[in-house]
Amino acid sequence: MAVVNPYIWGTGRRKTSTARVRIKPGTGKFMINGKEVDAFFVTEDTRRSAKEPLNVTETHNNYDVWVNVKGGGVTGQAGATSLGIARALRSENENFEGMLREHGLLTRDSREVERKKYGRHKARRSTQFSKR
Repeated sequence: MAVVNPYIWGTGRRKTSTARVRIKPGTGKFMINGKEVDAFFVTEDTRRSAKEPLNVTETHNNYDVWVNVKGGGVTGQAGATSLGIARALRSENENFEGMLREHGLLTRDSREVERKKYGRHKARRSTQFSKR
């Protein structure tokens, strides 16, 4: 007898953050790295960003969500979580793809930090000009 995996997986990335997302039909429980979403993301905009795919598809009380996220900062982790949830929802129900794509939730934000150049303070910041 084969064991059926009840989870739907999705992977999201943003800047240097990676989120591994598992969803399954449930009551709306949302855990990130073993904490509730409100305890993990303390600002309202990061919470909203992470929950946006569930709000767009109106399924925030229909799925339980578990996320393992690492790397980067808070904003990158929220973006990675959002993309991972969107991909998991799309693989669960193909009808969600139009809604998610319309709101730009299935597109990976490819912007990365520009590397620091030698002779400069940062990537573009030059040394202070001295006339004498």
